Amino acid sequence: MNQRELFLRHVGQTSPAPLALEIVKADCATLYDADGKEYIDLIGGISVANIGHRHPKVIAAIQQQLDAYLHIMVYGEFVEAPQVQYAKLLIEHLPSSLNAVYFTNSGAEAVEGAMKLAKRVTNRTQIVAFNHSYHGSTQGALSIIGDEYWRNAFRPLLPDVLHLAYNNFDSLNEISVQTACVIAETVQAEAGIKAPDTAWIQALRKKCTDTGTLLILDEIQSGFGRTGKLWGFEHFDIVPDVLLLGKALGAGMPLGAFVADKKLMDAFTDNPVLGHITTFGGHPVSCAAGMAGMKALLEEGWIGMVKKNEELFASLLVHPKIKAIRSFGLWMAVEFDSFETNKKVIDACIANGVVTDWFLFASNCLRISPPLIISEQQTEKACAVIVKACD
Repeated sequence: MNQRELFLRHVGQTSPAPLALEIVKADCATLYDADGKEYIDLIGGISVANIGHRHPKVIAAIQQQLDAYLHIMVYGEFVEAPQVQYAKLLIEHLPSSLNAVYFTNSGAEAVEGAMKLAKRVTNRTQIVAFNHSYHGSTQGALSIIGDEYWRNAFRPLLPDVLHLAYNNFDSLNEISVQTACVIAETVQAEAGIKAPDTAWIQALRKKCTDTGTLLILDEIQSGFGRTGKLWGFEHFDIVPDVLLLGKALGAGMPLGAFVADKKLMDAFTDNPVLGHITTFGGHPVSCAAGMAGMKALLEEGWIGMVKKNEELFASLLVHPKIKAIRSFGLWMAVEFDSFETNKKVIDACIANGVVTDWFLFASNCLRISPPLIISEQQTEKACAVIVKACD
């Protein structure tokens, strides 16, 4: 029995037709399968591999930490240098009010922790989220996903959750002194890369301030240079009360975090003590890898290349079947007339050595979120494959 057959038989499946590519190696922006075939990676692990797969500085940091220690104690009890130093690095590149980091295992767990923090700090219960938003699949995160198709099979979910229209001024009237928090993607990802109007997201920030509501911005996909700035909220001249991070945070290792003012974060330390806890959150190897990845991102200038690469993709992706392209940095949704058309293009791309996929709430759109280090040559080749696939 080969690996694919074992995969289908013994690994929990999430769809009736997984891609089932057997990748045996990944390097920079290239994947290699068991038959030696090469693929240009336009997914980047869903915005995980922003500095590419297996960056040498990340591998070196992992190896160094392996020689020191792995897990030693439940999160928050021992002083572990990788956690401390990575938190310090993050804080140095965030506004002064975002000065305390709580590391988790994943982005979804960061969402869960942030929701608990908002309830604890405000002593309120209502949570506001937005239609066509995605924040994870755990029970709490699922409760705020902005699409009933994904929620309905798992009810009952969290009570007192209100879903509003994103980028709609009238929806802001629903936020009140009963609202504990508003959770929004800075740029909606799975809706097909939909950015808000600056005036709207600034009005959202003001409404939260006026009502004493915590504004939680989900940058699990948009963080770490994906939009052309280190953080997506920098485009809009606002600062959230809580910032959610994940995916590229670990540079390929599992890691999530929520970041807030320490005066807020300290609410977890008393009444009850251990108000939020995790065994493996902020694993020392993940933190060592993530810190090395962030340093490489900042020192090697990849964020400064995002705009140029975005423009190159847009200039090359021209075909009558492409109805529109929405982009925000090196993060694009290529729109077709239907899911069926998009799926045929995706399948043809994979067959011809380009890995891409679709969006949960925009299944007629093809995803482009490659490693930020993708070369000009790879970009040109990938675009040629996409355009040819459209035929």
